[in-house]
Amino acid sequence: MRTTGSADQGDLRLVEVTKRFGPMIAVDDLTLTVPAGSFFALLGPSGCGKTTTLRMVGGLERPTQGRVHLGDVDITDRKPYQRPVNTVFQSYALFPHLDVHENVAFGLRRRGAKDVPAKVHEALAMVELADLARRKPAQLSGGQQQRVALARALVNRPQVLLLDEPLGALDLKLRRQMQLELKRIQTEVGLSFVHVTHDQEEAMTMADTIAVMNAGRVEQLGGPTELYETPATVFVANFLGQSNLLAAGVSGRSGGDLLLDVAGSRVVLPSARSRCTTDRVFVGVRPEKLHVLAAADAAGRAAVAEGHNTVSGVVTDASFVGVSTQYVVRVPWGQDLTVFAQNLRSDDRFRPGDEVVLHWAAGNAFGLDGDEDPDAGRIIDPELEPVAVPDNGAVSKSVP
Repeated sequence: MRTTGSADQGDLRLVEVTKRFGPMIAVDDLTLTVPAGSFFALLGPSGCGKTTTLRMVGGLERPTQGRVHLGDVDITDRKPYQRPVNTVFQSYALFPHLDVHENVAFGLRRRGAKDVPAKVHEALAMVELADLARRKPAQLSGGQQQRVALARALVNRPQVLLLDEPLGALDLKLRRQMQLELKRIQTEVGLSFVHVTHDQEEAMTMADTIAVMNAGRVEQLGGPTELYETPATVFVANFLGQSNLLAAGVSGRSGGDLLLDVAGSRVVLPSARSRCTTDRVFVGVRPEKLHVLAAADAAGRAAVAEGHNTVSGVVTDASFVGVSTQYVVRVPWGQDLTVFAQNLRSDDRFRPGDEVVLHWAAGNAFGLDGDEDPDAGRIIDPELEPVAVPDNGAVSKSVP
């Protein structure tokens, strides 16, 4: 079911789109381009405007102002059925009285399409369900039902497939399996997928490009690696994975580095990795970028690589999570830092009360505007399944 090339499909473009519901602005002057044939994710917390954006693309909501284009065609005023767009919802919305084959065939029959059985078989083969064509939805697992919903959308060969939290009803193991399946299918069919999710891991696993949304606007746009390694704002740093943010002041410069003072401790940060233009900076370090060693281990301290920043602290909590151990380390100025240490050996883990030294490569940190709210992006949403960490740690889902 390979579609036509991206040049024929055309990019999806939202131009200065705003959506108001009474006095509330759900989407605020949004300009966005989804390249044809790409897997694009709208990521953000509940109420950020991502689903409203998706509904405007699908024709289920009309922009208060602004235009929606698909290739060279303005589709803003078109009805949903007039758009080459299909949507897969979290609820699946399958017809319980129809078997799998007829669920997938429903849209084709309504349009009077030819070769319906062959097209349905092709779509079901794409999602690896061809042998279950005559089962009813109630006889399928949640993951299988989601695949049927996907096949029903794909069989119409839309230019854009909209995915509205499609994996939210699945358990964790199945959700991760379906993430890989969705990416495989998108690559195989070559369609533009626009995926709405609040799950950071899900977005980073599947998407080529992620738009992190906050209060109706795009906070940052880029590839998963770019957003994670070099977040542009505190909101992105906190929402996309976990971040330790150290408040610092710029005390000087040396070559291409900023010399920072963090509560009396000297820290070096490459200027190229700082987005701050003032003397107040947040130094961000991801938990897995921090290395921990015993404070009493003089040989270990001597082994710290040149150019690494160091800070002492005391372990206040240690949680074994299999592949790694999560430590909470209280540093001298009272802040708790989160550390993910890979479990390479079973006999070298620390315990609460142990004095340790944390160190990290200067190039593994990033600098953000120190005048921003340090808690921005630390949104406690029951759907996010937050990791329980102290107040100074991020509460969003961690990234393996």
